[in-house]
This record gives sequence, structure tokens and C-alpha cells, in this order.
Amino acid sequence: MIASSNWKRNFFTIWTGQAFSQFSSSVLQFAIVWYLTDKTGSAMVLSVAMMMGFLPQGILGLFVGVFIDRYSRKRIMMISDSFIAVASFIMVIAGWMGILSTEVILVVLLLRSIGSAFHNPCLQAVTPQIVPSDQLTRCSGYSQAVESVSQILSPAVAAVLYRSWSLSGIVFLDVIGAFIAVFTLGITVIPELHQDENRGKVQVLREAKEGFQILRSNKGMLGLVLIGSLYTLALMPTSALFPLMSMSYFNGTSMNASIVEVVFSVGLLFGSLLLARWGGTKNRVYTIIGSFLLMSFSLFVSGVLPPSGFYVFVICSWLMGVSGPFYWGAYTPLLQSNFEAKYLGRVLSLASSIRLLSGPIGLAASGVLAEKYGVEKWFLIAGGLVLVAAFLCIMISTVRNCDNR
Repeated sequence: MIASSNWKRNFFTIWTGQAFSQFSSSVLQFAIVWYLTDKTGSAMVLSVAMMMGFLPQGILGLFVGVFIDRYSRKRIMMISDSFIAVASFIMVIAGWMGILSTEVILVVLLLRSIGSAFHNPCLQAVTPQIVPSDQLTRCSGYSQAVESVSQILSPAVAAVLYRSWSLSGIVFLDVIGAFIAVFTLGITVIPELHQDENRGKVQVLREAKEGFQILRSNKGMLGLVLIGSLYTLALMPTSALFPLMSMSYFNGTSMNASIVEVVFSVGLLFGSLLLARWGGTKNRVYTIIGSFLLMSFSLFVSGVLPPSGFYVFVICSWLMGVSGPFYWGAYTPLLQSNFEAKYLGRVLSLASSIRLLSGPIGLAASGVLAEKYGVEKWFLIAGGLVLVAAFLCIMISTVRNCDNR
């Protein structure tokens, strides 16, 4: 841990750069979705694009933690950000050459996801090297607030730029954001981990297995990771079904769908700022349980509303947004504080993989159920799954008591 007088400067320097990068990437993401919609009008293409965006992270996360724990985390993040920028620049070159196709965009999304597979767990692993353990939850709230602001502003900015710029111009914005992130990382002091055991030849499978054994040795945290996968299985499809719920079940328009998305993001921002101010409960598992209960309540109410209940659905969407940061803002610091720094890369990337790989199961199940029984029924099912997650946190003593502060 570096001197307490410097940790705030280092943390906020890193996150300023990450804020620029996250915002520009979010703008580009919306622009790509609209571009693919305009050019193809295919739901299948959009589904494949979503899979390209997160499936590589889920698969590679089983192994990338080995490199995060072995090599300079600062250097890995700088290389990852640069790799993502270069991958995006492929679209600019393809546009100049007149060969920008759906296939090229899907390949770029795949490459960006590979870069993120290294970058995201590495950033999470670095945070406890900088931030005092008693400030991790509060700093997680600040990070969630940055993400929420990005979600609120990026659709509007993307809409303006998409009408006035080419897709290549928006890619340039993302490249600039990535290099700002690289610059702020370059001027930040991040203590290196000195581990004699990490010298020598990389043995990916053995070291990845060791990371799983470390996670498994903490039964409470392993249980929380698996419960988090149940939460993801319920919520990832729900977010995908939000527009359909607004426009199909409530007979709304694209404007109604936009209102719901913006209100949800405002709820995220409110919850993030509240968590940053408050810091959560002393036992962070109770913060997670409270988040689950609020989310479950909001989903249940949404699922039983009549088609005339759109404005109540808007309120429920705000409550869903409010609940989110209290889960993520407590879950990540719990992982960060329960394992030694030298294992964090493997533990965090493995936990992320377990969570992300549950997403396709939920997406497949929700598609079938929504098609056969109605989209609102999935909200009831999701509410039930999240409620089960809350009760598991309460009933399993190792999970309930896994906060070691």
C-alpha cells in the first residue's frame, strides 16, 4: 500500500482516464448498434454482436488472471487500452478503403472484448493496491457513479454524433479516450508486486487451477460468486428485454423505451452517489442482500402490471437502477479484500468468467419464455431468481459471514 497522502491522487488520476475511455467506448457502442441496425435490420446480427462483446471475456477470464498476477498490472492495462484503440482503428481503415462490413465490425468487437478480458480484472486487482481497505466500498461507489453518468450521457451524444459524423469519426473519439486512459495510467504510481514464485516459465493451466483452488478455499466467497451468477442469469436478459417490455407489452414507442433507459440510468447514478456517501453496511453482505430485495420487488411489480401501467414501470425501472450499485459496490470490494494481492488477478478474472458464462443461459431461456408466455412473465421469473439469491445469502452462514473486516 502506498502512502495514505497519495492514494486519493492516484485513484482519481486513474479513474479520470478510465472515465474518458469508458464514455467514448459507450458512445461508440451505441453508434455501432445503430449502424448495424441501419445496415442489416437483423436481430440475429445484433445478438451475435452482443455475444462477440462479452463471450470472449467469459472464456479468456478463466486464464488471463495468470498473466495479471505474474506481470506488471500497470503495463498490462496500458497495453490492453492500446490494443482496444488499435482494434477500433481497424474500422477507420476499413471505412477509408470502402470495405467496412458487418463482418469487419464483428471482428473488431471480438478483438475489443479480448482486450477488455485483460483490462477489466486487472483494473479491479490494482485498486486494493492503491486504496485503503476501509475505503474500497466508497471508491466503488464513485466508480459506479462514473459508469452511470456515462450511461446517461452516451446515448444522447451518440445520437448527435451519429447524425453529423461518420462511424469512423466516432471511432476516432474512442481512440482518443483510450489514449487518455493510457496517459493517466502512465503518470500514476502503482506499487509492483514482488513475487519470487512468479519467475520462470508460465504454466497457464497449473496457475489457473491454483487460482480456482484459492477461490474454492474461501467457501463464503465462492458461494457469493455462484449466487452472483444466478443474479446475472436473471438480470442480463432483463436488460435486453427492457425495450420490448416498453414497446410491446405497454404498447409504447421508441420514446417510451428511451425514457425507461434514461430513468434506469438516473437511478444508477443516485444509488452510486448514495453508496459513495454512505459506504454501505458494516457487513457488506447485508448491503448485497438489500440490493437483491429491492431489485426483486421492482421486478415482481413490473411483471404483474397491466398494459396500462407504464408509468409505474418507469418508477420500478428507477428502483432497479438504484439497487444495482449496492450489489456491485459491495461485491467487488469483498472479492478484493478477501484474497491476497498476488492471487487477485486470477480470482477476479475467474469470478468474472463464472458470472459472464451464465449470461447466455439466461438469454436463451428468456427468449423462449418471453416468446411463448409473454415478456412480462420473464420479469416475474427474474424477480423470483433474485429473491432466491437474497435468501441464499441469508441462509448460507459462510456467505453471510464472508466479510472479513
